[in-house]
Amino acid sequence: MPKLSAGLLLYRTGDAGLEVLIAHPGGPFWARKDDGAWSIPKGEYSAGDDPWETARREFTEELGVQPPDGPRLELGEVRQSGGKVVTGYAVAGDLDITDARSNTFEMEWPPRSGKLQQFPEVDRVDWVSIEEARVKLLKSQLPLLDRLLTAVA
Repeated sequence: MPKLSAGLLLYRTGDAGLEVLIAHPGGPFWARKDDGAWSIPKGEYSAGDDPWETARREFTEELGVQPPDGPRLELGEVRQSGGKVVTGYAVAGDLDITDARSNTFEMEWPPRSGKLQQFPEVDRVDWVSIEEARVKLLKSQLPLLDRLLTAVA
C-alpha cells in the first residue's frame, strides 16, 4: 500500500495574474536544490483519515499559520516518483507569509556522526506565478497545477 499524503494549494488573483503559494522542503538534502524541488504544503495521513482535514493541518504545521476558510476545489490525486499518492485541494485566499514558520524534524547530520540536528520541515514559502510554479514544483505535482487552472478558468 503506498503512503498517502494530502496538500493544500492556496491561490490568489491580482495585478500579476494567478499566483500560487508553494513551499521549499527544509533539511540538508534539499538545501542546494531549487527548480523541481518545491511542493504544495502537504503531509501524510493514514487510510480512514480525512484527507481534507490532513491538508489543512499540514498547511498550518508547515507554515505556522491557518489556511483561509473558503470553498475548496478538489484537485484529485497524483503519484509522486517514490510512489506516494498525494490528494490535492485548492482554496482561494491572500495570505501574508512574512512570519511563516515551519515545524521541525530531527535527523542525524552529518551522516554517521552520531549528532542529531533539527531542521525546519519547510525552509521557504513563496507566492509565485503559474509560469514560475511550473519550474519550481516537483514534476509529479504539475497535474495539480493544471487542474487548478481548469477549475478557475
